[in-house]
Amino acid sequence: MRIVATIEARMTSSRLPGKVLRPVLGRPLLSHMIERLRRSWQLDQVVVATTHNETDDPIAELAAGLGVGCFRGSEDDVLSRVLGAAQAHDADLIVETTGDCPLIDPEVVDQMIATFLSNKVDYCANVLKPTYPRGMDVQVFPTEVLARVEQLTTDPADREHVSLYIYEHPGQFRLLNVSSGLREADAEHRLTVDTAADLALVEQVFERLYPSKPHFGLHDILDLLRGDPVLAGLNRHITQKAVR
Repeated sequence: MRIVATIEARMTSSRLPGKVLRPVLGRPLLSHMIERLRRSWQLDQVVVATTHNETDDPIAELAAGLGVGCFRGSEDDVLSRVLGAAQAHDADLIVETTGDCPLIDPEVVDQMIATFLSNKVDYCANVLKPTYPRGMDVQVFPTEVLARVEQLTTDPADREHVSLYIYEHPGQFRLLNVSSGLREADAEHRLTVDTAADLALVEQVFERLYPSKPHFGLHDILDLLRGDPVLAGLNRHITQKAVR
């Protein structure tokens, strides 16, 4: 089984345009995320799924420079873009991630993949009942399942949010959610980048942890936040945009 992580990334995000290429420690956030995903021992390839827009040419150039796959498709029909990325790179299993999760922990990724492989399910994730900090979001499903969904829905929300149709139809698909075992207070942190406040926190995490421990993981981040309430509170006021 060929396992491929797709990273949805574009420059025209509404709340923080260009966020995926914002520099942290002299490198784009997307570069950091790719580095972290490459530490997964389960993944065969990482593919950036970006758009045909000229504004996303720098994303394609970054992917080429880092030697990872790149697929360019529709800006709005993200479902077809991710499916195209998977099919173009012969993926049997898709590990769906988004470019606003530069702190993603490869151990969490590997846990999701291993859990999928050891259970007879169509979809395995840690987002159905969130018990991980936002920014550790991982969804795993076969390419053939997404190809089936692509034929089943034209709903704009389904097309924008790749796996939405899957987990909103538990009668059609076998779903499995993975819990973190973390304390509720730890799970409530925002480790994603959607706003300037989110970016400020993520920058601090990289600047404080990366120089001495480039392979830092989720528990290192949580230790840092527990010890610095001011840092932990930088983006506490931010609310996540609703899917529908």
